[in-house]
Amino acid sequence: MVGTGGPVATFSVWDYVVFAGTILAAAGLGLFQAIRGRKETSSAEFLLGGRQMTAVPVAMSLTASFMSGITVIGTPAEAYRYGTAFWLFGFSYAIMSTVTAEIFVPLFYRLGITSAYEYLELRFSRPIRVIGTSMYIVQTALYTGLVIYAPALALNQITGLDLWGVLVATGAVCIIYCTLGGLKAVIWTDVLQMVIMLAGFVAVIARGAVLQGGLTKIWKDAGEGGRLETFDFDPDPLKRHTFWTILVGGSVMWVSIYSINQSQVQRYISCKTLGHAKMSLYVNMVGLWITVSLAMFSGLTMYSIYKQCDPLTNGDVGTTDQLLPYLVMDILAVYPGIPGLFVAAAYSGTLSTVSSSINALVAVTMEDFIVPVWKGLTERQISWMNMGLSIFFGGVCIGMAGVASAMGSVLQAALSIFGMISGPLLGLYLLGMLFRTANSVGGLVGMITGLALTLWVGIGGQIYPPKAEKTNPLPLTTEGCTINQNYTTAYPWTSPVTSQPDFRPALADTWYSLSYLYFSLLGLLITLVSGLLVSMITGGCKQEKLNSDLFVRKNDLICFSFFSKSKASDVTEKAAADFDLGADNAAFTDIAVMCKDGEKTTKL
Repeated sequence: MVGTGGPVATFSVWDYVVFAGTILAAAGLGLFQAIRGRKETSSAEFLLGGRQMTAVPVAMSLTASFMSGITVIGTPAEAYRYGTAFWLFGFSYAIMSTVTAEIFVPLFYRLGITSAYEYLELRFSRPIRVIGTSMYIVQTALYTGLVIYAPALALNQITGLDLWGVLVATGAVCIIYCTLGGLKAVIWTDVLQMVIMLAGFVAVIARGAVLQGGLTKIWKDAGEGGRLETFDFDPDPLKRHTFWTILVGGSVMWVSIYSINQSQVQRYISCKTLGHAKMSLYVNMVGLWITVSLAMFSGLTMYSIYKQCDPLTNGDVGTTDQLLPYLVMDILAVYPGIPGLFVAAAYSGTLSTVSSSINALVAVTMEDFIVPVWKGLTERQISWMNMGLSIFFGGVCIGMAGVASAMGSVLQAALSIFGMISGPLLGLYLLGMLFRTANSVGGLVGMITGLALTLWVGIGGQIYPPKAEKTNPLPLTTEGCTINQNYTTAYPWTSPVTSQPDFRPALADTWYSLSYLYFSLLGLLITLVSGLLVSMITGGCKQEKLNSDLFVRKNDLICFSFFSKSKASDVTEKAAADFDLGADNAAFTDIAVMCKDGEKTTKL
């Protein structure tokens, strides 16, 4: 009987057929893009899709890239255990989209860069660019390992397939269409995978509504279980999710993910016009709203079904991240093929993120390490290196899955990784974009200081997790279970949800209990303040002639671009008009940005 505990069904033949067919379709689409563009073998075509992409597919790719298998698996479990506070991230998505589209996109698009970290060398120095790229590579490899691990847990739970076999298969599929198809393959497969992810959520909600007697009953059960207490205005920074931690800390975290992360930057600078680039972020915002809403309602559906028999407490699953796969087999196994669709949804999210990450890692490695050192490489040599690096990074990401999985809940672990590393990097970018007095010494010291503090609090929080009064898990019961197993199933690489070390230092309940959503804000503020102070102490940038393209301009913003008559002096009138109207990017046709003798100049 549904919702009463005990073992559930496993995959049927039709489930395997649907699952395999979906994955092959995704890989086939990637290969089609590779064959279609086989004559276009340039690095720009491989890494940036020839800079001819349009807003809608890029927007769907942006959404799919970070609404990954972690979202499919982790967000419903978040709603089930903690309620709907996570829904407040809708505000954060709106703030993130606006800030990224109006401040960062015009600057990167104007400079015509391939790697987001090129900016750090143009504004500061070559060593800072290398450090920034290295931080990104470590962050992305660890995050991607976590992304690979999430659906492997799902498949392990409901199919019994070997965990390592699933991990290797995931990486192999991504490596194939990433290596052969480049960014176009990644974007167009993301579009298909985004549709599949949403379909998986809809299937869970629809079946749950039938079983429970309608969506109204699900909503009522959630309210009675305390799951709808969304707004908590407590300013305590140690509480995991409040209105303020999500609105303030969450917004900064998502800005750091979308504005400077190579996986995202690479997409919107691949657009053929600035207008398409900006629009892709606003369409992506709507996509994020839809995705998180479906994921949260899937979690509420799960609570309505299991409100009297929690599978985790009952020992039916070994970790919260296996709750939704367990639900799928419990309620959808009667429809052969539908569980296969759900697993394909989780798997598709993983494929989109892993392929995006591999493509971005190849881009920054080529642009930041190989091309500047080995000058004179032919396009053919670069193409072979691109493909070779795709295979290499695919293997690295598979290997990192074991490390990433030791971090507990996949959703919080993923966002914590970005908070610890992207926060200081975002502070460094804002230091360079907003303050002319900031110099290389200040930027380097600020970034290292911010990174040291965020790693300290983040790693401390992993070793000494906050107590329940700060994380606020909602009550669950096993009173309605007909089969009470009273044990916790042991699964590879999983950590007990409430594990606490025997010894807790004094900082464990203060500094280490800081909400993970504030990691980015902490890193940003420390980097900005210390970077400015050190820059002023070391003399600022008085001796340097800085290219005005490296700073945020007033006419980059929509509210100024259509009404301002003044144009930048270092851009031709036609280029300026094209820039404001969203025509073809002048940075790729009329302007060549060079660094010569340590001085930033612009050549028309």
